[in-house]
Amino acid sequence: MESGQSYHIFNHANGAENLFREKENYRFFLQQYNKYLEKVVDTYAYCLMPNHFHFLVGVREDLSGFQNLTGLIKHPSKNPAIKGFADFFNSYTKAINKRFERKGNLFVRAFKRTPILSEQQWQETFLYIHLNPVIHGFVKNHPDWKWTSWHEYQNSGQPSKLNREYFLNFFDDLAQVENLMEIKKEWLINKDLE
Repeated sequence: MESGQSYHIFNHANGAENLFREKENYRFFLQQYNKYLEKVVDTYAYCLMPNHFHFLVGVREDLSGFQNLTGLIKHPSKNPAIKGFADFFNSYTKAINKRFERKGNLFVRAFKRTPILSEQQWQETFLYIHLNPVIHGFVKNHPDWKWTSWHEYQNSGQPSKLNREYFLNFFDDLAQVENLMEIKKEWLINKDLE
């Protein structure tokens, strides 16, 4: 993962398991995410679903403070972003294993990270992440799903760990995003009917 590059990060639970079994699991997941990654990536969007998750992130430009750290830690990756995600997944897995008396991997081994290479791809990823609960049939309207960054955009006066200003590089304002979400939702609904 390269400094200054945006990525769509996603992963899935192993087999038919869920990553989140209780409401507290969602909160703890976000807490651990911030603990391991807030100094490494800027987060622009997220959605947590029962058996998978999505993040839209940008790897921070200045990771110089991590050079000595990565040299000391015997980890196969010298990349602070990959190391941060690996440590995050490991800490969450250990906590879930302990809580539910389970063993082994919780996540599919290698997390997916798709580089965002164009303005259109960034826009599409941002919309897709927020529409994920609609796509999977959990809710009819994206604001009805609790575990998404959409609420942090709607309540911009509330404190947030998100970089909520960055989306303005790709959209005029939140009203434009809401309009595009409705258009995309209608397209998805009509696509399913065909």
